Amino acid sequence: MALSRSARLAVLATAAASFLTVAASAAPAPGTPGVGDSYFPHAGNGGFDARHYALDLAYDPGTARLDGRTTLTARATRNLSSFDLDLQQLTVSAVEVNGRSARFTQDGDEVRITPRGTLPQGRTFTVTVTYGGVPRPLGGPIVFGSQYGWMKTDDGVFVACEPNAASTWFPSSDHPSDKATYDIRVKAPKGLTAVSNGRLVSTYDKGGATYTHWREDRPMATYLATATIGKFDVRTGRTPSGIPIYVAIDPKLKNSNGVDVYAVTAAATDYWSQVFGPYPFEETGAIVDDMPEAGFSLEVQSKPAYSAVRNESTIVHELAHQWFGDSVSVERWKDIWLNEGFATYAQWLWAEHRGTRSAHDSFLAAYDARPADDAFWQIKVADPQRDTMFASAVYQRGAMTLQALRERIGDRAFFRLLPAWTKAHRYGNANTADFVRLAEQISRQRLDDLFDTWLYTTGKPAL
Repeated sequence: MALSRSARLAVLATAAASFLTVAASAAPAPGTPGVGDSYFPHAGNGGFDARHYALDLAYDPGTARLDGRTTLTARATRNLSSFDLDLQQLTVSAVEVNGRSARFTQDGDEVRITPRGTLPQGRTFTVTVTYGGVPRPLGGPIVFGSQYGWMKTDDGVFVACEPNAASTWFPSSDHPSDKATYDIRVKAPKGLTAVSNGRLVSTYDKGGATYTHWREDRPMATYLATATIGKFDVRTGRTPSGIPIYVAIDPKLKNSNGVDVYAVTAAATDYWSQVFGPYPFEETGAIVDDMPEAGFSLEVQSKPAYSAVRNESTIVHELAHQWFGDSVSVERWKDIWLNEGFATYAQWLWAEHRGTRSAHDSFLAAYDARPADDAFWQIKVADPQRDTMFASAVYQRGAMTLQALRERIGDRAFFRLLPAWTKAHRYGNANTADFVRLAEQISRQRLDDLFDTWLYTTGKPAL
């Protein structure tokens, strides 16, 4: 069938418009300085997907100076004319993109990098940043009013970075939605041990320094990375089920608190592997440092970091995070209850496993401990706001949500749900809506009323 002249012109006009639309969308553009998290608008970076970090670090405890060279391998998610990395307080001296020097500027916590040519969408590229300075921890109300990040100790440094302090010691896309694998190499004065994520590849002495290389082959959020340095007594072996274990304890804390960190770590790792699904990483363990100013522990991937010898309940909490928070990470920080509510509920499950108290009784104790007019009940757990994202309600009411769910759908469905969740999002990211959908799918029940009551509504729920 032949087209009329007007029809042909219309077709040509449509084709031209389509071409212009495609051309415009393909035009090089700068990456955004954040991923759009409402709690940390400039955390992470748009325009690329981080794939691997190679960190080369040299730290001098005497001067507190850190010199670093970070090579990030990433994939462009648009045609990039420039892009950002997050870096706080440290000074960049040189940048290379794909081995060629690149222009850069530093403005606040952002490093804007302009390569010599466009980085095409879908193409993998490398950016190498050379930098140095004296890292300083962050403070404020976010983490229990404590400092966090790169924290100097008497003999080295304790590194625990949730939620946004990884960029105080290496340039990165500092948001949990942009996970990557890692090689972390540390040069420290001879006699000090550097402990990091994954497995130990090598360690050797040369001159007056000790060189250590760690590799994390599983995707990891930036805040879970560590390069803790100090004097440590190290014990290695395997859990009863065969998982490699590495426990480093500051010798000043030997026999402190009467807790066998190695034994509890081994037992809890194996037990959670039965309840939550296969252990997601190559090695389990612990880093126990003498850092009383920190006052908290962190679920560092593969080796939780403790600022003192903590009790058994804290250890099992941090190890539960290896599934809930580390392997399955939040898409946005407002969903932090998916980390903390689950790890707190794991403490209740551990007490039940040990025969000291049922999870139901733990639920009632937490519920009854707070009257209806307590500020605890005014936190909306599904969106607790930035400065209260680690409020006790996120932990305790989050755990109550899970017990309420368990009692609603029954043990059979509930204990199918937990490993199904960790399998569905293994090494990835998820949000609250994803969990609600999976819970409804497995239980074959409508559960919106339960989650609305416990996660999205303030006030003390009626039982």
